[in-house]
Amino acid sequence: MDLLYYVRLARRNWLLILLSLVIGVTAAVMVTANTPPTYVASTSMLVSGHDKEGSLSTAYQAGMLSAQRVQSYATLLSSRRLVSEVVAPEDVRRVQGNITAEVVPGTVLLRASVTDTDPARAAQLANTLGARFTDLIDRIERPTPKSHSTIKITVVDQAEVPQAPVSPRPTMNVLFGVLISLLVALAALVLRDRLDTTVKSSHTLQQTSGSSTLGIIGYERDARRNPLIVRRKGRSSRAEAFRSLRTNLQFIGVDRQPKSLVITSCLPNEGKSSTSSNLAITLAQAGWRVILVDGDLRRPRIPDYLGIEGGVGLTDVLIGRARLGEVVQTWGEPRLHVLPSGQIPPNPSELLASQGMRQLLDQLTAEYDMVIIDAPPLLPVTDAATLSAVCDGTMLVARYGKTRQEHIQRGTELLASINARVVGTVLNFVPAKASRYDGYGYGYGYDSAPEDVPPVKAPAAV
Repeated sequence: MDLLYYVRLARRNWLLILLSLVIGVTAAVMVTANTPPTYVASTSMLVSGHDKEGSLSTAYQAGMLSAQRVQSYATLLSSRRLVSEVVAPEDVRRVQGNITAEVVPGTVLLRASVTDTDPARAAQLANTLGARFTDLIDRIERPTPKSHSTIKITVVDQAEVPQAPVSPRPTMNVLFGVLISLLVALAALVLRDRLDTTVKSSHTLQQTSGSSTLGIIGYERDARRNPLIVRRKGRSSRAEAFRSLRTNLQFIGVDRQPKSLVITSCLPNEGKSSTSSNLAITLAQAGWRVILVDGDLRRPRIPDYLGIEGGVGLTDVLIGRARLGEVVQTWGEPRLHVLPSGQIPPNPSELLASQGMRQLLDQLTAEYDMVIIDAPPLLPVTDAATLSAVCDGTMLVARYGKTRQEHIQRGTELLASINARVVGTVLNFVPAKASRYDGYGYGYGYDSAPEDVPPVKAPAAV
């Protein structure tokens, strides 16, 4: 993960980061407002050995003694014995936690600090503590009750009443709140992004499927109600994306140009039917003789998208109830030929795998430049795999933010097991924001224009 990854992740989720910052700053302000101010008063004491002879060697020994004892005295400053002489018994434990003793490095100086919510009381406790500590050391460092103490404690600096509290510190609290909220937000975003296995870029789709991404179809709000690109005279970013898909498809396999193409997805509701319809329209607009076959004999959607009658069609031809010319319909200008699915049979897999289906495909590829088959989803049923085995190529449609990488892997493995040719993939329903970040947005700025055909009923994407 490089810096660019974090920048893009932050740009995509700037609103969440902003919300985290607001929460962090608000929490810091509330903590600051509800934290009582505390003050620290300090007193300094000198630890020295008692030199009663005045000789140099004795003075040196006294200095060494004081240096050895000073670390132990730092612990005694917060001992229960000393504190109980300064405050009432019920306050001993609380005051013990508010006393901090330290040795000034390289010296025999002790610094005792007392924290309290009252500045005057903090200074009084520190001074009392220093005085009582001096008496305590004088008593415990006497070799005999009537002799002099070997260690002398001298108060060097008396504690003064502090003027400013040491906490809370509003500026530091807000800065910490901002820093912590940013780190938490970024960590959560990275964790969510790493745990999210859905396909959200053409690069991921290409790596997962092992085939090139032929088209990036953007998301438009009214695409659910108007799924076809003929609206606005085809002047939209979505229409331009399908033209780009058509162009890429024309350059696939110059020596082995597919004439029959199965369009499927791993799971339902990923946009395979709308992709089939719009790709057939764009090919027809380019002068190709195209027939769109509704090969989904379980949940046919092509008649609903195109607004045609779907009562008779492929099923009737396969069982010999009707001839091909009687059920093929024409749609739009230039004319697009459509073969609906017909009645839903009880055995769709057997019909699609029959010899009659192979003969029908041979007849269609001989009469048309391109046969596009809208097949059922690949993973729930075997229909799409059956069609892919007898057609020239298969195009796999993935939905941005919904199709998972493991589904793409399972789908491509299934197609590879039957030696099906995957000509490429299509990433569908890509948000405009994601398009800008991944570098495949269009943004042609087409103006609105009257539609070529009246809108037809369009269900949710399949």
